[in-house]
Amino acid sequence: MAGADLAFAVQPELGEALAVWRRWLENERHVSRHTLSAYLTDVRAFLAFLTDYHGRRPGLADLGDARLADFRSWLSSRATDGLVAASRARALAGVRNFFRWLDRNGYLHNTAIGLVRHPRLRRLAPRPVSERDTPDLLDQAAKEGGAVWVGKRDQALFTVLYGCGLRIDEALRLNRGQAPIRGSDTEAVRTLVITGKGRKQRVVPVLPEVVEAIQAYLAACPFGGDADGPLFVGVRGKRLNPGVAQRQLRAVRGTLQLNDTVTPHALRHSFASHLLTDGADLRTIQDLLGHASLSTTQRYTEVDAKRLMAVYKNAHPRARMGES
Repeated sequence: MAGADLAFAVQPELGEALAVWRRWLENERHVSRHTLSAYLTDVRAFLAFLTDYHGRRPGLADLGDARLADFRSWLSSRATDGLVAASRARALAGVRNFFRWLDRNGYLHNTAIGLVRHPRLRRLAPRPVSERDTPDLLDQAAKEGGAVWVGKRDQALFTVLYGCGLRIDEALRLNRGQAPIRGSDTEAVRTLVITGKGRKQRVVPVLPEVVEAIQAYLAACPFGGDADGPLFVGVRGKRLNPGVAQRQLRAVRGTLQLNDTVTPHALRHSFASHLLTDGADLRTIQDLLGHASLSTTQRYTEVDAKRLMAVYKNAHPRARMGES
């Protein structure tokens, strides 16, 4: 869908606006390919709904005249199609983005879109891997890959996710020239400059364990490459696909009988949660994770509060007496 022409069955002037909006998302907003694909998919679904709703190809005038009832009917149809609240919320965000852009650029003005209530979401706290299980996970990763170098690659990748708090796509975008390895002076690169969402850059410190895991992987990897080549590669020497990394972690998870919530992104959660447990402040964790808003980082306080309550119930004499 990301590469599809959005002017599939709309009036010409709307088709032209869609093409300009897409270029704006790619070249000025610099949204990720996942966000771009989601926005285009959701706007296409909305326009398809309008086509059925009005019995004709929609144009800019139809978008400008869309009523609150129209948007509600569209969201209701998405629920009927089986979309959960989170998916409907994402769809509404994509359509709102398009309408805001149309408004700012003088194509049309629609007040109803701002009145649509956001689907109520069940807010889930992050599910980190426990500090007890994390070393076992990293050790097991080296044994699950089949080929020795593949195991060392997976171990290095998961160590980067946990040790630096990266998103999986941020880690897989790393090139060899960015690899934190020791030089002839035995001093290792101490930081990584990571380009995250919205092309915002942040500096992340690198632990010696991360350096050692990457050096062991590169020493075993049968594929070479220049500084601009991918750091983490698949069995054919191309940049590693996120799906492969997720599959490898599922294998590790199965061997260790860990919860299904143990994913590559859970390792990033673990990085933040374990820092918070050991006394790091939220502002520092926000900077390390590259969160635009502190409210996003504050989710980790919920995790820590639950952990503290569990410790209290298990350790405090009065809590134990209350259960007897």
